[in-house]
Amino acid sequence: MRKLSMDELGRKTVDEFKAADKTPVVLVLDNVRSMHNVGSVFRTADAFLLQGIVLCGYTPVPPHRDINKTALGATETVDWQYFPTTLEAVEALKNAGYLIMTIEQAAGSVMLDAFTPPAGQPLALVFGNEVSGVDAGVMKMADGCIEIPQSGMKHSLNISVSTGIVVWDIFVKLKAAAGR
Repeated sequence: MRKLSMDELGRKTVDEFKAADKTPVVLVLDNVRSMHNVGSVFRTADAFLLQGIVLCGYTPVPPHRDINKTALGATETVDWQYFPTTLEAVEALKNAGYLIMTIEQAAGSVMLDAFTPPAGQPLALVFGNEVSGVDAGVMKMADGCIEIPQSGMKHSLNISVSTGIVVWDIFVKLKAAAGR
């Protein structure tokens, strides 16, 4: 076995990425404070060709060297926008036809392995602050809540890890539903 070379990876150029059909998922960051977490989320969104990212509240926005450090250029490929509040972002996404799902440990949540992404409807996934999680008002506005099953003592994951787990699971389910 050998590692693939950069040429063998088939990486898209920025223009090819921008022109490619996107996975109908938008990530919403609700007052995420760490620039490294934001950069990591950009990289995950790039890896799975997501429609974009919505940065809300005091979530830092590009360009910034600490975001770029973990994004590794993904801020150039992934479309993003900023809203002063997550409530405004969720309202705009709902009006645009998105199903809004928070990622949180909550009463009535559906476990990630049991969640089926909607056929033919874009999906917005809301990830919350590193300490306080998703805002209570946003939880009330959402269409539902997805929880990552956990068995250990902590029952806590870094937002960048949570994003990777959730996006991978949904990406695989969407590909399977599309027959790819």
